[in-house]
Amino acid sequence: MTQLAYLVIREGSKWSDVFRLVPGQSVTVGRAPTNQVVLKDERCSRNHLELFVSKDQWTLRDLESRNGTMVGNEPVRGDTPLTPGDVIRIGRTQLVFVHKLTDAFGPSTEMGALLRRSSADSAAPGEESDSVLAPIEPTTITHRRGQTRFLAPSEAAAQEGVSKMGQAAAKLCRLAFELAKAPDVASMAELALAGLAEHTQTDAGAVLLLPANALGEPRGEDLEVISPQTLTKHRYHRLSDIFATTVMRGGEAILARNVIGDSALSTRDSQGEILSTSVLCAPIRRGQQTFGLIHLYSTDPTVVHDPDELEFTLAVADTMAVALENMRHRQELSDNLTRVRTENVELRERLGIRTDIVGRSAVMRQATEDIARAAASNSTVLIRGESGVGKELVARAVHSNSPRRDNVFICLNCAALSADLLASELFGHERGAFTGATERKIGKFEAADQGTIMLDEIGEMTPGLQAKFLRVLEGHPFERVGGNKPIKVDVRVIAATNRDLERDVTGGLFRRDLYFRLRVLEIVVPALRKRPEDIPLLADYFLAKFNAETGRRIKGFSEAAREQLLHYLWPGNVRELKNVIERAVVLCRSQEIDADDLLLTKLATAGDTEMGESARHRFTPRSLDDVERQHIFETLKHTGWNKSRTASILGIERSTLDRKIRRYQLDESPKA
Repeated sequence: MTQLAYLVIREGSKWSDVFRLVPGQSVTVGRAPTNQVVLKDERCSRNHLELFVSKDQWTLRDLESRNGTMVGNEPVRGDTPLTPGDVIRIGRTQLVFVHKLTDAFGPSTEMGALLRRSSADSAAPGEESDSVLAPIEPTTITHRRGQTRFLAPSEAAAQEGVSKMGQAAAKLCRLAFELAKAPDVASMAELALAGLAEHTQTDAGAVLLLPANALGEPRGEDLEVISPQTLTKHRYHRLSDIFATTVMRGGEAILARNVIGDSALSTRDSQGEILSTSVLCAPIRRGQQTFGLIHLYSTDPTVVHDPDELEFTLAVADTMAVALENMRHRQELSDNLTRVRTENVELRERLGIRTDIVGRSAVMRQATEDIARAAASNSTVLIRGESGVGKELVARAVHSNSPRRDNVFICLNCAALSADLLASELFGHERGAFTGATERKIGKFEAADQGTIMLDEIGEMTPGLQAKFLRVLEGHPFERVGGNKPIKVDVRVIAATNRDLERDVTGGLFRRDLYFRLRVLEIVVPALRKRPEDIPLLADYFLAKFNAETGRRIKGFSEAAREQLLHYLWPGNVRELKNVIERAVVLCRSQEIDADDLLLTKLATAGDTEMGESARHRFTPRSLDDVERQHIFETLKHTGWNKSRTASILGIERSTLDRKIRRYQLDESPKA
């Protein structure tokens, strides 16, 4: 019966692991994490070799590795049986095959001698090798400490014989830690100057910084003094602009001694008395960016700064540059986060109503499905419906669920502008293109690049402008009004209309080719009277909205008010319902909106059911079949015998409409 075996693994000059080989289980070795034994040696293949039991003996098989496998000093070819003490070599990694770990750990054993020889052979010249595997000892914690003493001032440092350079390094370590925690620039400057005052023989100084938006090469006159400090009766005197410019542009710290006369390095008081005889100045720079400089000086004629103080000042300046850069990055991230949060809040407030489609009726569920299908593509969409049904709401929903959701959405009403102004709004204009064009203007198409543009009331666009608009839809570049530079954009177009475009095409008011280009995808938004089950939902929605805006606490609608809302035909659709509820909330005198609070009109609807006052008073007894036949025929005429639109308006399937047309023998001839 096959015995248990072990692989003792040595990587480089260190013994790293022991792996037990269990009879009946094959073991793979390689760099890939899927192997049982994973080696980090770069010369090891992802799946290098396999160990398995064959004829009661552990056997090695090389898995066509790139750099090959060796047992001892012989390369492996085919299946190779293993005997205790065999050393498997893969690159700089050794795997020793043994049956008992005691064979490996005993220094006086034959295995120990083998491992010593193997270690000596594999060790690089001058590299210390481990002769044997040391016995595993339990982990022992020897020291505990909660805080490092290098970040705390040490009064005993000088007494302990610490060198001046060591004291400076410890001070710089503490100062770097404090600068990183500084909440603002002024605090950072005060910490830096306090640290410099302890380590240098200066009695006055300041940090001078350039403005964050400074452009071009740094100049001394642009510097702003931050937290000046002085230990004498004299106030801090700023260094000359020429000297400051020299230090910042040269990028080198300067130590100046015996500063006298009219030298640019001189610092004088108001009476012209020379105050400094020794000056230290170091630029605060990070890579190619200069933030400012540190200026230190002494008014004591006996004080002479040494190069070590200059070295320390430069080290503090470089450390402060890193802290300043990190602080500015944190401020930028904070500003960006605040801006994004503000934009998100504004976006939610602005799009809160426009993106939340209220309605549970079958026709609105169908419209929602159409929106989802349209949003998934990049095709042009034509939204049709009466005025006030929420076509812009549908367009925003398409954009918000499309891959362009993170880019801009622009809406433009074609009926609100003249032809010339509409062309300028859509395509922009150059300066001097027409009277009043004093500046170049970017058009909506350019502004909406990578985003979505909605053109409401597309049927009001003039034929001349339709031709230019069609070229843009086809992917051709356009030119600004008065310009000659071609501009190409990537914009998704959503058009909306309440007109009968088919009738306009027949009458020559709308281009046939533009009609077919716009009608790639079509979404029909039903009139409010076509979905009466949604009226209570919308009424409650607007009531809650205007309650929140006005601070009123109106609880709901009376039964009479709800009855009136349900039976009114709503010629102005959802827009009219919204305005009616808003007026009722403002003028209601009780805790409940009553029928008297609802201001409803007597206008006829713009749709297919002309039900004005005169129509309601003319009654002629007729069978239901006659009423249905006449109603279907009139609806077909209204849509230009567009059966799909007719079925949508009637709220029936297209197949049902076809059966009723055959049943009532309807056709387009006048005799019907």
